[in-house]
Amino acid sequence: MTPTRKRRLIGVVVIIVGVGVAAVVAMKALNENMLFFVSPTDVKEQAMPVGKRFRLGGLVTAGSVSRASNSLAVSFTVSDGGESVDIIYDGILPDLFREGQGIIAIGALNNSGHFEASEVLAKHDENYMPPEVADALKKAGHVEAET
Repeated sequence: MTPTRKRRLIGVVVIIVGVGVAAVVAMKALNENMLFFVSPTDVKEQAMPVGKRFRLGGLVTAGSVSRASNSLAVSFTVSDGGESVDIIYDGILPDLFREGQGIIAIGALNNSGHFEASEVLAKHDENYMPPEVADALKKAGHVEAET
């Protein structure tokens, strides 16, 4: 092999290895920052790991909202018509948050099995529901779910 070919081969190998390393780093970063949507039924059926962030959506169960008197802490239950999950949130809720409302909460399960939300999102008008929530409600047999 001539020295010129050897240099070219080394250059090509270095480029291929560099692109491979960059692709692995990019995929790892995307997987760590991607938040998957999960319904309450999925949470009960799957063994969701404690501390793994995901988006949980459903309807706020009537009579489940409990507010702390001396802080912004609130707890409520979200259901998809089949199963329900208790959510704990410490912060200001959206103005459109109410019982029977379709919401998406972003957070993780804690050691006691409650979902600790870092953010709560509510639908913005009477006719809109996030597609993931509507699909989960339809799968659970809830007839009011329309997008």
